[in-house]
Amino acid sequence: MLALPDEAAFDAVLLDAPCTATGTIRRHPDVAWTKREADVHQLADLQRRLLDKAASLVRPGGRLVYCTCSLEPEEGADQADAFGSRHPSFVRVPVALDEVGGLANLVSTAGDLRTLPCHNPSLEASLGGLDGFFAARWQRGEA
Repeated sequence: MLALPDEAAFDAVLLDAPCTATGTIRRHPDVAWTKREADVHQLADLQRRLLDKAASLVRPGGRLVYCTCSLEPEEGADQADAFGSRHPSFVRVPVALDEVGGLANLVSTAGDLRTLPCHNPSLEASLGGLDGFFAARWQRGEA
């Protein structure tokens, strides 16, 4: 088993966290039947612990990106807000419009990336829409 360092060792860490995958429901309709409310709470707790560990691995000046394919606020914006409260040495780095092709509806008021199945509609239903996705990023303050 791979052992992770105990403290700030990386310039960047990407945490693609395990989640309920409710954002993939348009392509995987079984998600509605295989996930329970308790799953949201259990996974949000795991995400919190993973985020805290990931934060400990980021060097001063380094970046942390957290993402999920969930529509649940507990696994997205709520998780990001709580992380900011627990880790004041990390500053949220907003997504710029040019990073998402100028599509302002993909950037939340907090500056996070939030895509929804209703985004990118198409006349041909099988081609339209996006998976639900959330991403937030932070930069760790210099020591």
